[in-house]
Amino acid sequence: MDWGMENRIKAIIRPETGRTLMLAVDHGYFLGPTSGLDDFDRQINPLLPYADTLMLNRGALRSGIDTGTRIPIVLRASGGTSVLTELSNEGITLSIEEAIRLNAVGVAVSIFVGAPYERQTLLGISELINQAEKYGIPVICVTAVGKEMGRDARYLSLASRIGAELGARIVKTYYCEDFEKVVNTCPVPIVIAGGKKLPEKEALEMAYAAVSDGAVGVDMGRNIFQSEDPVAMIRAVRAVVHENAKPDKAYQLFQDLKKERKAGGKKKKVASSK
Repeated sequence: MDWGMENRIKAIIRPETGRTLMLAVDHGYFLGPTSGLDDFDRQINPLLPYADTLMLNRGALRSGIDTGTRIPIVLRASGGTSVLTELSNEGITLSIEEAIRLNAVGVAVSIFVGAPYERQTLLGISELINQAEKYGIPVICVTAVGKEMGRDARYLSLASRIGAELGARIVKTYYCEDFEKVVNTCPVPIVIAGGKKLPEKEALEMAYAAVSDGAVGVDMGRNIFQSEDPVAMIRAVRAVVHENAKPDKAYQLFQDLKKERKAGGKKKKVASSK
């Protein structure tokens, strides 16, 4: 592995722990306005000190993230469909040159194994990998799921292994029963997607189970920015990922931080009214 590629992967996966907490805020590319991302600057920037990597679209990066930020950036590089159409009909939407101009440490592309446009997405990620490897830019393969695509170990192992075999340096997939089989049959690091919003304790339990079963971390979005207290939640998830905090302890941390932040907010209101 060349120096540039290794350096960028280490910017995503922290060498000290071999883990990563990625903050996924790329949902707008197919969902449009999303709860929790309505006021991007106000809602996302307070979370950045606690994330290892920020995954988003170039438009949101340019308009919502300060150029002085030091958080490593992973750019969404596939799209072309919306929630109103066949999602698997995606194509590549970002060039490697553009990713370099925006100082990204990696790019993320979805594949739709078993969907109508499977071949198109597999060839698309392959071509982007060809270009990315020239510049030492890691490609993260995102194994998309849908109505015809399962979330069991058999399907996720298939999709994850295909992404790795095509040359992805990291795979993002979903947690499932027998997740160890997915990890053991994938030759590159795996991070799990947070998926739809869950109660905070359930999301922490999922994160703990995933890293315990071999994932190098999580790429979590809605379970953080749609939480009743996003800052408290990302800090609790961070404790799970980097400190191996068990779910009960992490959930207690979430509750404690939420109370502290709420009390602090009340004090500010009282002070400002004087």
